[in-house]
Amino acid sequence: MSDNSLRLVWIYPDLLSTYGDQGNALVVERRARQRGLDVQRLDVRSDQQIPTSGDIYLIGGGEDRPQRLAAERLIRDGGLGRAVSNGAIVFSVCAGYQILGHEFVNDLGERQQGMGLLDVVSTRGEAERCVGDVLADIDPQLGLPPLTGFENHQGVTHLGKTARPFAKVRFGNGNGVGDGYEGAYSDTVFGTYLHGPVMARNPHIADLLIKLALDVNALPPVEDRWYEALRQERIAAATQPA
Repeated sequence: MSDNSLRLVWIYPDLLSTYGDQGNALVVERRARQRGLDVQRLDVRSDQQIPTSGDIYLIGGGEDRPQRLAAERLIRDGGLGRAVSNGAIVFSVCAGYQILGHEFVNDLGERQQGMGLLDVVSTRGEAERCVGDVLADIDPQLGLPPLTGFENHQGVTHLGKTARPFAKVRFGNGNGVGDGYEGAYSDTVFGTYLHGPVMARNPHIADLLIKLALDVNALPPVEDRWYEALRQERIAAATQPA
């Protein structure tokens, strides 16, 4: 990429955009343009090849059958894996998060191979479905404020040795394992169960992805009053008893 441009790829909006996660692409695009970057955004449908020249790739959530189809096509295509090998950044949500791991349970009740881009394995939880607002503290190494989002999943995700927890939960379930962690990341690949869309609630995550793509330590400040008002509203909702 050039110093003044950003290539943003939104993966499979026809399969993995059930819960409004395409809003993440809108927020990243806007935050980049506010910094004067020339954003080239490409929405890649499931019948199209994944380009390997993107800087940031975003994957959303979806229902069980579309998740299975998406995983099969992403593995067969191979473009996302090659892009990560070239240093691209990937941020995934819910079904997309599970797809990036080694395996998950599909709509047929079978264990299905994932992409292996994150050292995680997802299974089907036996307890009640994880639904509701979440408040969590993001790994201090990432230097971001508290994480707020909405979870809606039956999956349980176990982290392997090379995956770091993305956040430590204060309120909510997160990965569903019972250890209090939410999401995972390794190098330039991130996963979370949180919708919202999560970037609208946490614009600093979008900024982190942009910084990683630009290989810089800081970005010029932008207007955050609207985002902060939404954040405070949802943080309050997460901390109030049901």
